[in-house]
Amino acid sequence: MKSAVTVSLVPEARGGPFVYWDDLAAACASAKAHGFDAIELFPPGPDAVDPAHLRALLDDHGLALAAVGTGAGWVKHKLSLTAEDATARDRAVAFVQKVLDFAAPFGAPVIIGSMQGRWAEPVSKPTALRYLGNALFKLDEHAADAEGAVLYEPLNRYETNLINTVGEAAQFLTAMQARNVKVLADLYHMNIEEANLADALRAAGPLVGHVHFADSNRRACGFGHTDLAPIVAALVEIGYAGYLSAEVLPLPDSDSAARQTINSFRRCVA
Repeated sequence: MKSAVTVSLVPEARGGPFVYWDDLAAACASAKAHGFDAIELFPPGPDAVDPAHLRALLDDHGLALAAVGTGAGWVKHKLSLTAEDATARDRAVAFVQKVLDFAAPFGAPVIIGSMQGRWAEPVSKPTALRYLGNALFKLDEHAADAEGAVLYEPLNRYETNLINTVGEAAQFLTAMQARNVKVLADLYHMNIEEANLADALRAAGPLVGHVHFADSNRRACGFGHTDLAPIVAALVEIGYAGYLSAEVLPLPDSDSAARQTINSFRRCVA
């Protein structure tokens, strides 16, 4: 398993669970200094970061790109894959496709989290899930063409009323026979929704494509009460070799959150 740390360049998301903010070059330098393998990037849009500049920064600091988030699609542009209006849903899919085109040359998947939206009348839950399935099907096909990948993240009940557990997400993706879409297992959301985090990961098995490495209080692992040992053991058991990425609050500050994360990673994994 490999370590990663989050970098947000989205002003509208300030206050959210990202270790580094605003300064991509400084974030890369700090990630390298702490010994991370990669960064996970949350840009304001698909054209907000120059790929050549990002490539140079990553190469200069010996980092990889673990994933690219699409959260700005919702928090900045108010795009949802389950919007009532079909044209709005098409715009949301197009936004993610463009982010996928940006991420794929770096070997990085894109994350579908907040852009999945919620169901609310007049759109019923079954209809919203159908919209979500249709969108993921289109993104699955686009990922195949772009030689990229998509991560679907089940969120806790306070953030969405569509799919809340890793098991539900795995069943959903299995039913739609997704080839290039996997589950993003976020330990913070799982702490709220799962009866047993390790068992949920074992049940999902090879469908686990990415892990957000966060403690029970959304702070860096070790700053809450999540027992990491059985979780890491379950990941080893299912053969997971991807990233443990710190999507956590920068508390008490970014440097402390990064240092705590890499120390927890080394104790549990390395």
